[in-house]
Amino acid sequence: MDRNDVTWRGYWVAAPTPFDHDGALDEPAWRDLLRLYHSQGVHGVLVNGTTGEWFSQTCGERRRVAEIAVEELSGKTPVIVGCGAFTARECVTFADHAHEIGADGILTTPPPYVHPSQDEIYEFYRTISESTPAPLMVYNWPRGAVVDISVATAIRLSELDTVVAIKDSSGDELKVADMCAELSGVIRVFGRFIHRRGLAVMAEFGGDGNIDGGGVGAPFAVPFYEAYWAGDLDEARRHSAQYERLVSLLVNTDYSSKFASPTSQLKAAMRLLGQPGGEVRPPLLPLTDPALLDGLPTALEQAGIDPEPAHQK
Repeated sequence: MDRNDVTWRGYWVAAPTPFDHDGALDEPAWRDLLRLYHSQGVHGVLVNGTTGEWFSQTCGERRRVAEIAVEELSGKTPVIVGCGAFTARECVTFADHAHEIGADGILTTPPPYVHPSQDEIYEFYRTISESTPAPLMVYNWPRGAVVDISVATAIRLSELDTVVAIKDSSGDELKVADMCAELSGVIRVFGRFIHRRGLAVMAEFGGDGNIDGGGVGAPFAVPFYEAYWAGDLDEARRHSAQYERLVSLLVNTDYSSKFASPTSQLKAAMRLLGQPGGEVRPPLLPLTDPALLDGLPTALEQAGIDPEPAHQK
């Protein structure tokens, strides 16, 4: 397999998993959220990633979340299933299920917490690639996995049979540019491209898209990519400026969030916008600080997203 075996590109959402007030998986809200993403025209959906709180779900819940996503979006929007785990063997069990239900691919970080070496990272992905036929997106997430996949290791990983894409969330723009230069002709590269420097990187070296926690930026990010593909760079720049404004008001440069932990902030923002993001599940806590809760709608308004209709409910 290589990049030409998948059509993955554009603005993808790393979807949150809605839980109800008692902490149970809220299946109706999950279906509503997936339908919202389809109506927004996002170009793909990742489920059971970091934003999806895979770490607080049971194995059965993770499978059910994936099954519903495929039921709702199959044939409409690509679905990739997060298969994060501490061992390759456990990851493969989720990957095989994702493949069996018709998901378009799988994604995983290196095993978190254990600080694997670059060789150990390679062996982790090699075992997965040789054990399941599902198209595989490598996820470089140093903030979460506490290890950074080097460009040299990414090149080695691109040679594995089922690796078709990499998502780099290191925040290192020069490194992502190097990765695009080395890999964009071989596998799909997802990074942080919705800004003027990102436009330059995509034009010169390649680059395929963003995967963004929760999709609050969809009103700006979807038309950004549509304009870029159409060759309308002025329109792309206009949308990128709107998106950059939103990101600057909500997200720090290290991918932490301004008002709460990332998923707690996201779900609070979605609630203000009337979107079915649901509640967080422990160990995460909901955003309840009154001062911060007052600041969040102000930030959304400053970004050009009006929270008032939902906020007044």
